[in-house]
Amino acid sequence: METTTECVGGGRAAEILRLNSCDSQRLATRAGPHLRIVSDVDALHAHFARSIAAAVRSGGRSAALILPWGPVGQYRVLGHVLATEGLSLRNSTLFFMDEYADPAGKALASSHPLSFRGAAERWLQSVEKALRPLPENVVFPNESNAESIESRMRDLGGIDICFGGIGIHGHIAFNEPEPDVSKTGVRLVALNEFSRTINSIRAGVGGDLENFPRWAWTLGMRQCLAARRIELYCRSDYGLDWAKTVLRLALLGSPGDDYPVTWVRGHSDYQIVTTRSTAEIPEVALG
Repeated sequence: METTTECVGGGRAAEILRLNSCDSQRLATRAGPHLRIVSDVDALHAHFARSIAAAVRSGGRSAALILPWGPVGQYRVLGHVLATEGLSLRNSTLFFMDEYADPAGKALASSHPLSFRGAAERWLQSVEKALRPLPENVVFPNESNAESIESRMRDLGGIDICFGGIGIHGHIAFNEPEPDVSKTGVRLVALNEFSRTINSIRAGVGGDLENFPRWAWTLGMRQCLAARRIELYCRSDYGLDWAKTVLRLALLGSPGDDYPVTWVRGHSDYQIVTTRSTAEIPEVALG
């Protein structure tokens, strides 16, 4: 794993101040092949869709992918690619990263407006039937399958690519900061207030924190890190300039449980894709 002088002295807060002074050119130079900068959010979604399609092609009859439902703009583009090329997901297995749960630990019903599974199913219904994956090969973690997902991944020969977004506090899937987070498996997690706050803003619920889910089922970091390749997408959106710090931590920060994404830097094959504006330094410097 890379070591970086940015990590020396002052703790995480001081490290962030140093990293946030790193402009996009220096960031790209230091991150090397682990960073891809595209022009804007539309280009990011297009890149994401093409990468999923390429993984399906190279996986042949048995592509096994981890996918997020967030970001989501790539799926509209992917649907167009599937239709245009006649590319089929029929024999692919799609392990989606997470799903919200109710206070009793039961995954939200597909009919719930915040259900990731429900949104994914509606997208799949827009795809030509012959090109859709088999229903049993669309997997969201929940209370019924949590103990079997990892063995199913092994039976498929492992995950070809783990795709994902990065949360404001460095979570991948819903792996929030916790001790030994890099070793975690499929489980029910309590969502921290950082995640709940920004998600309640982005979900179109008017910032309703009181009724926003406090629990979720998630794939563990162990499953994500075991993929042969990791490809993450990080961009500010919804008019909120929130992703510049976590992007820099993911690429150059000292690995630690307080920002789980930093553990990807021990992987042999990973890349983070971002937009030109997200790669720029924050408008306001706090240090």
